[in-house]
Amino acid sequence: MPDRGSGGPPSGPRIRVGRPSRRARTLLLTAGVLAVLVMLFVMFAGFWTDWLWYRSVDYSSVFSKSLLTKIGMFAVFGVLMAVAVGFNIWLAHRLRPPLSAMSLEQQNLDRYRMGLAPYKKWVLLGITALIGLIAGASAAGQWRTFLMWINGVSFGEKDPQFGKDISFYAFDLPFYRTLLSFGFAAAVLSLIAAALVHYLYGGLRITTPGARATAQATGHLSVLLGLFVALKAVAYWLDRYGLAVKSGEFKATDNWTGLKYVDANAYLPAKTILFIIAIICAVLFFATLWRRTWQLPVIGFGLMVLSAILIGGLYPAIVQKFQVQPNEQAKETPYIKKNIEATRDAYDIADSQVTDYQGTSKASNEKLRQAADTTASIRLLDPNVVSPTYQQKQQVRGYYQFPATLDVDRYKDDDGNERDTVVGLREINTDGIPEKNWINEHFKYTHGYGMVAAKGTQVDKDGAPDFTEKDLPPKGEMGKYEGRIYYGEKTNQYSIVGGPQKELDYADDEGEKSYTYTGKSGVNLSNSFNRAAYAVKFSEPQILYSGAIGEGSRILYNRTPQERVESVAPWATIDGDPYPAVVDGRIKWIVDAYTTSNGYPYSSRTTLGDTTADSLTDGQRSVVAQQNQVNYIRNSVKATVDAYTGDVEMYAWDTKDPVLKTWMKAFPDTVKPKSEISDSLMDHLRYPQDLFKVQRELLQTYHVTSPSQFYSGSERWQVPDDPTHKGNSVPPYYLSMKMPDQDEQRFSLTTTFNPNKRETLGAFMATEADARSKEYGKIRILRLPANTTVSGPSQVQSKFNSDPEIAESINLLKRGDSEVEYGNLMTVPLEGGLLYVEPVYVRGAGTNYPRMRKVLVTYGEQIAFENTLSDALDKVFDTESESGDNDQDQDQDQDQGQDQGEGQPSKGNVDKALKDAQDAYESGQEALEKGDWEEYGKAQKELEDALEEAQKND
Repeated sequence: MPDRGSGGPPSGPRIRVGRPSRRARTLLLTAGVLAVLVMLFVMFAGFWTDWLWYRSVDYSSVFSKSLLTKIGMFAVFGVLMAVAVGFNIWLAHRLRPPLSAMSLEQQNLDRYRMGLAPYKKWVLLGITALIGLIAGASAAGQWRTFLMWINGVSFGEKDPQFGKDISFYAFDLPFYRTLLSFGFAAAVLSLIAAALVHYLYGGLRITTPGARATAQATGHLSVLLGLFVALKAVAYWLDRYGLAVKSGEFKATDNWTGLKYVDANAYLPAKTILFIIAIICAVLFFATLWRRTWQLPVIGFGLMVLSAILIGGLYPAIVQKFQVQPNEQAKETPYIKKNIEATRDAYDIADSQVTDYQGTSKASNEKLRQAADTTASIRLLDPNVVSPTYQQKQQVRGYYQFPATLDVDRYKDDDGNERDTVVGLREINTDGIPEKNWINEHFKYTHGYGMVAAKGTQVDKDGAPDFTEKDLPPKGEMGKYEGRIYYGEKTNQYSIVGGPQKELDYADDEGEKSYTYTGKSGVNLSNSFNRAAYAVKFSEPQILYSGAIGEGSRILYNRTPQERVESVAPWATIDGDPYPAVVDGRIKWIVDAYTTSNGYPYSSRTTLGDTTADSLTDGQRSVVAQQNQVNYIRNSVKATVDAYTGDVEMYAWDTKDPVLKTWMKAFPDTVKPKSEISDSLMDHLRYPQDLFKVQRELLQTYHVTSPSQFYSGSERWQVPDDPTHKGNSVPPYYLSMKMPDQDEQRFSLTTTFNPNKRETLGAFMATEADARSKEYGKIRILRLPANTTVSGPSQVQSKFNSDPEIAESINLLKRGDSEVEYGNLMTVPLEGGLLYVEPVYVRGAGTNYPRMRKVLVTYGEQIAFENTLSDALDKVFDTESESGDNDQDQDQDQDQGQDQGEGQPSKGNVDKALKDAQDAYESGQEALEKGDWEEYGKAQKELEDALEEAQKND
């Protein structure tokens, strides 16, 4: 009997593990196939929904052209890389020695060779496929570079160093560098792969006695090294042209681009010499095929490395130290001149008109007062401050919202006169939906309704905006128009419209009104395949089976104006501030688009994200840049997005721009000619803010055309900090005004400059912003004397804050937990001097919106802080009306609507109002301590009324 306790087999029944049953195998196979199909469908859904979206906006050609270009580049470059590496792996295997050396190293490698032998073909295919996929994906990302190269048109201008058309640097050189990078990658990967195969099969030996490489391995690797060195020779040759677009630091500017003296006289000849040496070195490597020795190639390669150090590094340093530094200004003057001219051309600031301006006036007070009324339409309504007032007065329902920063446009009054107007759209706000659920968020609350507009130069009797378009349904001066807003700056999520589920249109005193979308926008969800694709895209399975979706249902997404324009113009940089306008009975978003380049020779670069940021910029209103570093920019396209249908239309604006011509050649029939812009749309087109910010950034340095002044930096300016938003640049302001050489007011975009590292005013800049003007885009700069004492924005604000009388008034306005907010500090050139105007808003206790209560005006050393602009101008110019205080106060009552009753304000009235305010404040505190919130609310209302009464009688 076997000993069952001595390690024998275990007792008990044996369990036989057989093949799964036929039914189980079928189920497993089915599950596997379904899993693969689901994965493929998920991958396909993104492609399919993108195609449907582009087709829905009638820009399917953009999708197909960009997709085919990406696929073509992926396939061509991926196959070339896979073939190059795969061929060299195969060749290295083919050139392996017939017998391996008898050594410990080779014995260890034998195990790997034997293990690899059955799978050699699969390993080769796997490696080459992986490398091809990576290379193809990288190449596909350069599809814009390829399209610019293949469609590039001439600039008609040549660079001053090499005499090549600028298109060579903008379109050709980037693609040549892409090809060169691909060549280097192919050579390096092939070299590494071949070396590994030669080592594995004994062609290369590290520790084995005797020759370190067979003749076949030596020849193969030397050819690959020769190719690498030949590519390096091409790189040296292209580097010569790259000097014209090379960035670097220079005493005069931190963003210098182009050749300097040392580049032209040291680096340029060095690159040419290194090119010749590299060619010789490559020939020596190729000669190894016959000589079978590494001696000459190694010597040549060493010579090339040494030359790169001595000629390419040491020699330029010597030239800089002993030739340039002792007389740098004289040496660099020709190159500074080229840089100034190229930069001014590339940023379209070459025609800037710079005029000397004294900053002080000898005109009489009467003349100054009259000029103040005709020189500018001073905008008292700050679009960055009054959004909460719009929200409070015109939100109507909690599910509507206005943007944090409103827009400034022009509309005509009843007399046909053009007026600066502050506008905003009442967009949908899903966070304010009373009951949030999937149906409400995506089917019922789908759109905003109506434009709200107010006069830019006036406020109503309560200090709030004087609305010219308001309420629901919209009514006012704009007439009848389609007011529903399905596409807007705040519309960030998808909606499903047009089907069996009714939408909320708007609500009034009679209740809620329902609506069904009738536009053709969006993608049809009538078929199950589309529904499944969008269920995957938005990770929402209810789209697949919800009964709220049926015949006629359409899904709307990509709904912000910037998103839509960027999608149909993937080559454009999009301005950060789309603005709405009523055009031909429809609300249309107007979007400015730019063409940019980083390859304009000698033009200094700027960073768009940093340059366009100011105190008003937020995440919503940031430039959408295809390339952040640029040295050429044009506002080449004006685009519109219909707020109801989402239709995108693009118009060629700068018809001479070669970059736009290139992209129009790449994507034909996507940009309409300028002649198709309607008159009603032209009325609302304006000079874009982001372009203006870029230009003013460059003009800080490049307003000078003298190389000596540029070099010394004595005339540099800086954009002042916003005095009311510390740490941010002052934003540019739209303002209807006239410059000293103009006869009438023009809609303009304005800014100020300080002298470098000073707070006084250095210059004032205005650009004609009215697209109908023949001088549209003309930049006028008033340059103040270098020793000027004219206050800059920060000094004006400081003067305002430190004035004892004004400080006392501000403290009065702050009583009762009220908050004071400062509006835009407007600067206006006036009869040789500078007029500053700043509205002051008060956010009263118990209210959550600001109202304009005071106006600050300064001119020279005079300062005024009054209830109305008219009163402030009268005081600062000492031109009160002859009828005395009574007439002034009556005018004030008329402008601000503050009924004083019979007689004039008295100190007793002020004292009584202040006592009432104090009593109300104390009553409120007592109620707060007792927890009596009803009584506290009454006390706060009494406090607000008392403060308003005190202000009226101040």
